[in-house]
Amino acid sequence: MKLPRRHLTLPALSTLALALLPMGPMAQAQLLVAEPVVQDVNATVAEAGANSSFDAYLGEVAGRARAQGISQRAIDQVLGGLTVNQRVISLDRDNLRSTSPNSTGFSPLAPYLRTHNSQARIDGGRAAMRRLGGLAAEVEQTYGVPEAIVIAIWGHETAYGAVKGSFDLPRSLASLAWEGRRRELFEPELIATMRMVDQGVPRASLVGSYAGAFGNPQFLPSVYLRLAVDGDRDGDKDIWNSDVDTLHSVANYFRDAGWRPGQPWGVRAYVPNSLDRDAVVNQVTSPVCPRVHGRHSQWKTVREWRALGVQPMGPLGDDVMASLFEPDGPAAPGYLLTQNYRVILEYNCSNYYAMSVGLLADEISR
Repeated sequence: MKLPRRHLTLPALSTLALALLPMGPMAQAQLLVAEPVVQDVNATVAEAGANSSFDAYLGEVAGRARAQGISQRAIDQVLGGLTVNQRVISLDRDNLRSTSPNSTGFSPLAPYLRTHNSQARIDGGRAAMRRLGGLAAEVEQTYGVPEAIVIAIWGHETAYGAVKGSFDLPRSLASLAWEGRRRELFEPELIATMRMVDQGVPRASLVGSYAGAFGNPQFLPSVYLRLAVDGDRDGDKDIWNSDVDTLHSVANYFRDAGWRPGQPWGVRAYVPNSLDRDAVVNQVTSPVCPRVHGRHSQWKTVREWRALGVQPMGPLGDDVMASLFEPDGPAAPGYLLTQNYRVILEYNCSNYYAMSVGLLADEISR
């Protein structure tokens, strides 16, 4: 999901699918334990207390929205009748899942790639390229962002529009903001949904992932307001249903984030065992996603990397600045990453996500 820079991770489609599953037989059976009347009363009291606090919080949000120029009509449409969604809060608390780390201290990349860059996803991207060939080429010419990168983002975010989420966005955002752990993120997004309604977006369209992202590219409301594009010029920035608006909007995001035309995101690299890796460790701590950026080496020109024995295995100019990344350690594939890789990280600040997008785009282009 694309959050406002500098951003939050997007839940995996597997997590979203889990949220959409009906209650299983064991969970239903647990509702039939002894003393059901006492449990129901306690649950009702707790829920009533939560909703009382929630209603008071929404009143505060409404006041802040009015102070920002949001109309009362939009405030009422977005906030009216909302209740706490405890399922959303639980999903947000549980959305960081880890697997066994490898020798680098991080979960291995290869299993992630097998799951997220499946043959079905690659084939879907190639089919989308064939279907949208003229449009995708036009978008690349307009924004300078490779069509395969734009298509790969679409594939990763919503499986080319197949899985866009069914949570009510205002209810999700209001629940997460009220819960409080990341109110500074979610409350502005809740107010941004009101601004969307003020700009003509139907309240019924505000449906998406549990964390507030929506549409084909999984933009958050603030990103939609800033960067969504009416590519077909029909008066609507319809990133829910319009392929044209979707591709233009994703490409506009990447251009705004600093994509450099003519450079790849990165290339596979031969890294000799003789390379002194300690000598190229990055000593600068990034103010954004330090665990992500801290895994990359110092920046050097490709010419300098060649002098150290690191050889790019794809086209990459000698004067291009690149960073070495060995996601699964020295014995596994290494990559020279360009500034454009960091642009992908702007979309979702995860090396797993950015690597899978780049490699998926490469496969789609073949």
